[in-house]
Amino acid sequence: MTDPISTPQTPAPLAFDVLIVGSGLAGLSAALLLPSDRRVAILTKRAVREGSSGWAQGGIAAVWDKDDSFAAHVDDTLVAGAGLCDLQATQFVVENAPASIAWLQKLGVPFSKEDGQLHLTREGGHSARRIVHVTDATGAAVQQTLIEKVAQSPNITLFENHTLVDLITSNKLAMKTGATHAESTGATGQKDTKNRCVGLYALDEDTDEVLTFQAPHTILATGGAGKVYLYTTNPDTATGDGIAAAWRAGCRVQNMEFIQFHPTCLYHPQAKSFLISEAVRGEGGRLLLPDGTRFMPAHDPRAELAPRDVVARAIDFEMKKGGFDCVYLDISHQPLAFIQEHFPNIYARCLELGIDMSKQPIPVVPAAHYTCGGVLTDLSARTDVAGLYAVGETACTGLHGANRLASNSLVECMVFARAATQAITSDRTTPADLPMPPAWDDSRVTDSDESVVISHNWDELRRFMWDYVGIVRTNKRLERAAHRIALLQSETQEYYAHFHVTRDLLELRNLVQVADLIVRSAQARHESRGLHFSRDYTSQLDKAVPTTLTPTH
Repeated sequence: MTDPISTPQTPAPLAFDVLIVGSGLAGLSAALLLPSDRRVAILTKRAVREGSSGWAQGGIAAVWDKDDSFAAHVDDTLVAGAGLCDLQATQFVVENAPASIAWLQKLGVPFSKEDGQLHLTREGGHSARRIVHVTDATGAAVQQTLIEKVAQSPNITLFENHTLVDLITSNKLAMKTGATHAESTGATGQKDTKNRCVGLYALDEDTDEVLTFQAPHTILATGGAGKVYLYTTNPDTATGDGIAAAWRAGCRVQNMEFIQFHPTCLYHPQAKSFLISEAVRGEGGRLLLPDGTRFMPAHDPRAELAPRDVVARAIDFEMKKGGFDCVYLDISHQPLAFIQEHFPNIYARCLELGIDMSKQPIPVVPAAHYTCGGVLTDLSARTDVAGLYAVGETACTGLHGANRLASNSLVECMVFARAATQAITSDRTTPADLPMPPAWDDSRVTDSDESVVISHNWDELRRFMWDYVGIVRTNKRLERAAHRIALLQSETQEYYAHFHVTRDLLELRNLVQVADLIVRSAQARHESRGLHFSRDYTSQLDKAVPTTLTPTH
């Protein structure tokens, strides 16, 4: 794609006070937490309901019981994070978690209760029951409530089927126009030398047109990058759009090597990424080999309640050792009424596929689940680019470290959404203070007649990332992946430069970029820690240091 060029006939951009890219819990929370006098645009590349948040089964971690404590929740998070969690960020999230739950209650989220009190479940890595939930479909229930509230908010405009193409920054404008940096920032007339985000380009799939959006504040809430792997629990939307766009805009990324593989994804040809919640093991589910042997006690004293990275590696080890296609998760010792009460959706879905979990074990395999790293932010969700914020799985706040503790992610979305909106509210920059971004120019490109190139490269990327950059890594595997990524980057960029953009092309471009960041981060870590396990560096270094990559463009 050639760079956009401004002409006298350039149409005015769509101007808002805040742009939010993504319609999961992070994006919708931010929209609802902003003052009602702010004009807010939510852009989502499919329907508003199709993000990862709606797939979250387990729940939201928060200290609620009198026998629990902030210190215990913090300690559990630090242990799971293998020494790499940022203490300040962890305390910040844990201490603000109960207020986030209370906010959702006020909005009307129907959390599960027992004897009139919130029912708290327990998941792997937690030392106490502190998971607030809506049976086994917490994400879906929360999303439904937030979507209804957004629909009732006249200051919020929803743009469905709008895919982020790229962010517009003052640095990019200066390069295009030859203006000085201070002239291109334009904010409040100050001599601001910091690169600033002033808007974005987005593909409207309904009109097949790239639109220009302008705003002094942009929040990236696009989720993670699970679709970079062949097997994932994530929906098709998880293509790392925000991480890739922020990197291209000049933001640092951190800890991208730590990809959490959920230990228990349903293994069935018709299931397509159906997750078996962590809570099944929390409520007594046992992992078995095909012959019925329980194996987790041999891998960790916490057995099935060990953190996800431990359980996922144990399953991977047993599958490769025995040549098994899957292992089994058994909770059939619990009464049918208990299973139907706690896991109604999992029970129903398994039954549809001919699996009665009250009578037989569930076949499961690990699958890419959560991107622990992302765009580096501070405690106000600010990135390296002024006016640009990252919230949720897109961001690296320091909370997750080398491994995410179960059910810490949804609360992170809300805590940092509130922090971002507070920072935005205190900033008086308006659209009128910004330079006029040029319209997107595709006058020198053509429609592609070889879309098979995109689908082939997408398939190739996901397969070699699964084979070479999965649960267990080696230097040789990473080298092979890096070589193939370089070839795909070249092909994808050539395609991008010469043909009209499509959603599939944009997603491929982003996935290849994110894959590169994952591999480069993995190559930089010469130890095994948390979710990054290398056969070449099996020991753990004395000091835990984050992996930070800085763009050179």
